[in-house]
Amino acid sequence: MRKIIAVLTSVIILAGCAEHDPILPGVRTPIFDTGNIDVLDTTIENLPENIDAPKQDECPYTQDSSNVIRDGDRKIFSGFPTSNSVASTQKPVCANGYVYAGLTTGEVVKVAPNSRRVIWIADVFRRSNMTGGASIVDIIAPLVIHNGAVYAGGLGNAFCRINATSGQKKWCVDIGVEVSFIVTDNAAFVVATDGNLYAVRTSDGAVYWRTAVRDIVAPVYKDKTIVVGKEKFNAVNGEKIK
Repeated sequence: MRKIIAVLTSVIILAGCAEHDPILPGVRTPIFDTGNIDVLDTTIENLPENIDAPKQDECPYTQDSSNVIRDGDRKIFSGFPTSNSVASTQKPVCANGYVYAGLTTGEVVKVAPNSRRVIWIADVFRRSNMTGGASIVDIIAPLVIHNGAVYAGGLGNAFCRINATSGQKKWCVDIGVEVSFIVTDNAAFVVATDGNLYAVRTSDGAVYWRTAVRDIVAPVYKDKTIVVGKEKFNAVNGEKIK
């Protein structure tokens, strides 16, 4: 009888945490149908000369490595801590009254701060990254919200476009991301952990072009060029500028 009560108690506890804890026992939804990257090797049309920094709402909330988001001393979200996360400085992003954050557990979460209600949680990692038991799937690159979508890249080999309202993933590309990236209306420029600069089509996740870079650092966009460290590339076709 005591064993039955203990089991029932555990189930009740898990059910009560399900809305706020991103990792719980059960089947996870894979985000990739294939591990292949669709590289088009084509140019990008209608790129702007320059790109302004994304206009984000003022966001006074803080986040720690244990996946706790706070409004001052008040917790508005508490996820699971991970023992194998990487050192980073995480910062939530705010838009339209909601808080969005990338977690060390490889998810993006949307929270209503006043009610502390979790609106949605989206996985940003490949299924294979969850089978080894010690995978690093942190989302440490800053999230970007652009035209109703959340762009997120993580160390779990995924760069995704997520519907900001519903949390549904439009697409995910099989690349790992650890530094900030650039998003325009029709292309996202991402320096990936595999040592390549990718130009990703925002409509469907296809890759216009990719090119190797010496340094894995955040790209800078200026005058239709992408600067990565000391290297400069033509943003239209990815060719290196000498």
